Amino acid sequence: MSPADSGTPPINPVTEPLIELRNITVMRGANIALRNLSLTIGAGEHVAILGPNGCGKSTLIKTITRECYPLARPDSSVRILGRSLWNVFDLRSMLGIVSNDLMTQCTREITGFDVVLSGFFSSIGIWPNHHVTDEMRQKAHEALTLLEAPHLAQKPVDEMSSGEARRMLIGRALVHGPRALLLDEPSTSLDLFAQHELREMVRKLAQSGIGILLVTHHLADIIPEIDRVILMRDGQISGDGAKEEILTARALKDLFGVDVELARRDGYYHLW
Repeated sequence: MSPADSGTPPINPVTEPLIELRNITVMRGANIALRNLSLTIGAGEHVAILGPNGCGKSTLIKTITRECYPLARPDSSVRILGRSLWNVFDLRSMLGIVSNDLMTQCTREITGFDVVLSGFFSSIGIWPNHHVTDEMRQKAHEALTLLEAPHLAQKPVDEMSSGEARRMLIGRALVHGPRALLLDEPSTSLDLFAQHELREMVRKLAQSGIGILLVTHHLADIIPEIDRVILMRDGQISGDGAKEEILTARALKDLFGVDVELARRDGYYHLW
C-alpha cells in the first residue's frame, strides 16, 4: 500500500527535517535520562553528539529509533522525516543504525555477507523464514564493494577483528540506501588502525551525500565533514552550534569535568 492509499503523507526527504524533538522527557527505570529536550536535525546534515558516559546520548538514539519512548505530554512530540507515527521496519529503511547493541549480537557463526544481507530483515544473520531475493543479494554485494570489503563476504564474523565486524554492521545499515546513518559510539573496542579505517570510511559516506549522526565521547571520532556539534550533559543539551564555536577547551572542560588542552590538525580535534 502506498502512502497516498493509506492516508499517510508522503515523505519529502529534501524539505522535511530528519529529526524534530520537542520538550521530550524519557525515563530509564526510575531515572530521568532525557529532560525536556528539544532538537532539530536536518536531512543530509552531518552532526556529532558529544558527551560523557551516562549523559543520555544512547537514550537519545534509542528514542529516535523507537526503542525508548518519551513521557506522553501535551507539549511533547517526536517527528522523524515529518511523521510522528512510523512502522518501525519502514523507519529502519530510512535510518541506518550501527550500535554496540547490534555488535553484541554478532556472536554465532554467520558470514559477513549474511550480516549485511540481514539488514533487509532487521535481524542479525539470515534465518529459514527469510525470503532472500536476487535484488537483495545484489544490494548486499554493492554495500560490501562501497566499503571495500568484498573479501570479508565469506568470513565468519566470530573470526573477524572488531574493525572488520563493525564494517559489516555499516554495510548492514546501508543496504536500504538510507537517508542517514546513525553511529552510536562507533570506535568502542577498536584499535588505533581500526579507528583510522572507520573514520576514513565514514568520511567517504558523508562525502557521498548520506547524512551522518555520530554519537560519541571520543573527540577524535568527529570527522572533518561534520560541521555541527551538540554537547550533552545530564540528559540535556548544553551546547549546539558550529563545530569551530562549540569545540573549545573551556566548553570541553565543563562538559567532561577535567582540565584539557585542545588541538586541531587536518580537520580533526584532539584532547590531552
